[in-house]
Amino acid sequence: MPTFPEQLRARRLEAGLSLADLSTRTGYDRTYFAHAESGRRTATEPFAAAVDVALNADGELYKAWEKEDAIRRRDAATHRTRAAALAISRDLCAMADLDISELHAGVEATAVDYLGTPPAPMMDRAHALRAEAAERIRSGHHRPQDRSDLYVTAGQLSGVLAYALLDMGDPQEALHHVAAAARCAEYAGDAELAAWVAGTRSLICRFMGDYGLALDAIRDGYQHVGSGTGTGEARLRCGEAQCLANLGDSQAANAALDGAEVARERIRRPDSLGGLFGFSAAKQSYYAGSSLIWLDGGHDAERAAREATAAIGMWQAGPDDERSLDDERLAHVYLATARVQLGDVEGAAEAIAPILSLPLEEQISWIIKRADRLASMLSAPRFQGNRAAEETVQAIKELAA
Repeated sequence: MPTFPEQLRARRLEAGLSLADLSTRTGYDRTYFAHAESGRRTATEPFAAAVDVALNADGELYKAWEKEDAIRRRDAATHRTRAAALAISRDLCAMADLDISELHAGVEATAVDYLGTPPAPMMDRAHALRAEAAERIRSGHHRPQDRSDLYVTAGQLSGVLAYALLDMGDPQEALHHVAAAARCAEYAGDAELAAWVAGTRSLICRFMGDYGLALDAIRDGYQHVGSGTGTGEARLRCGEAQCLANLGDSQAANAALDGAEVARERIRRPDSLGGLFGFSAAKQSYYAGSSLIWLDGGHDAERAAREATAAIGMWQAGPDDERSLDDERLAHVYLATARVQLGDVEGAAEAIAPILSLPLEEQISWIIKRADRLASMLSAPRFQGNRAAEETVQAIKELAA
């Protein structure tokens, strides 16, 4: 949809008015108009109201300005939260004393809610909870025996912030939060959290395309994995498979996924915290599908399609508190990608269809990133003239816009 500056210029030209004419009608000088039309200057509310009347826009120009102003206000609020959250992460990295145990319920609820909520409100909640924890840390209002719990709580909330910023498309900022989480895990002496943090650091590095650093993070995480304790090893092995697949090693990637299945069979004690910090069987299948689509098709693409289909099915049939909506949506993208690799364009279009009508606030960075790759694949010469391919590419471009 045209922006306010674009609509202003179009309506002025349609009315046959010069900048000087409109300046005379509204009392604003022509330089102000020139800057407002070019977007070099953000129009004020009185200006928007004045030009709406002067151009007989019946409120349409003012509505366009109002919509953009709401977006500007939202973005400014998000920026303030991110800046404040980043400052606390840096503080936590430098602090030697953390504590608090009363926030467990808030952390547990946040970890579960993250699976079905857009990242921005989760960032706000995690920041608020961690700010409260940080205040109690600084004031020393805790029992000595609660110190380890405080480290874990602060680390988990830092981990939520890392995920939120990554989902919002800022891996560099996410790395600051994951560094804070790692420091908290170290101070708490919590191997389970340390393994989760290592897997998350690897995830961020994979998002950035640095698979060497991502593998280093995985290997660091293995030292924190205990026999039969939680899903940490299965998650790390799946992360290793993603790295190896992106590096083109099909045999090693499949072996890592097979190792993840063995690790899941060995689990004797559940994760301490679920939701974002768990690694369900559905998530494991999702990781498998998202790994193998980076290889050359064939048997890898067939397994990727099976795993992505299994993940979608398990999430749709499973309990709501284990259903990760963003990952389920991404699984549709990965299923579509695998089908394109197998030459099934119509099947790919069917798989991606539920994602193409997502509202803006639910289009996390991962979805845009992976859907763009799918569009590139469908734009290959061998699919030219294929109506399903052309329509899907166009729909993906509109999604990203």
